[in-house]
Amino acid sequence: MSVELSMLVYSTLLFLVIILVQAGLGIAQNGLLAQAGSRDSLPAPTLLRQRLQRLSANMQENLVMFAIVVLVAQAAGVSNGTTAMAASLFFYARVAHAVIYAFGWPLIRPLFYFIGLYGIGAIAWQVLVA
Repeated sequence: MSVELSMLVYSTLLFLVIILVQAGLGIAQNGLLAQAGSRDSLPAPTLLRQRLQRLSANMQENLVMFAIVVLVAQAAGVSNGTTAMAASLFFYARVAHAVIYAFGWPLIRPLFYFIGLYGIGAIAWQVLVA
């Protein structure tokens, strides 16, 4: 399997971890029965859960773009040092972004967000110039 596809799988697993941590925190806050129900009248999520909900939405948006460029690159037979590096940058930037987002560290989070976007853009560029 190519580096790009491996990073796509790892990124998907990272997304799954974010979802599971968020769900676990919901169960811890509200109980399993409340979380398994309609969830219409649950109390406001804790600050950490709110961050993880935003992180989850952000990861979903970015993972869609990353998956598209990686899969298009694979279908077009575009795989080189730049695409491998860009895919790795995306994944590791998203890991750092997730940790920073969860802990609420200000100012540095956008740096890792944009590193991830750079990875997407670099792969897209390689596809376009091929």
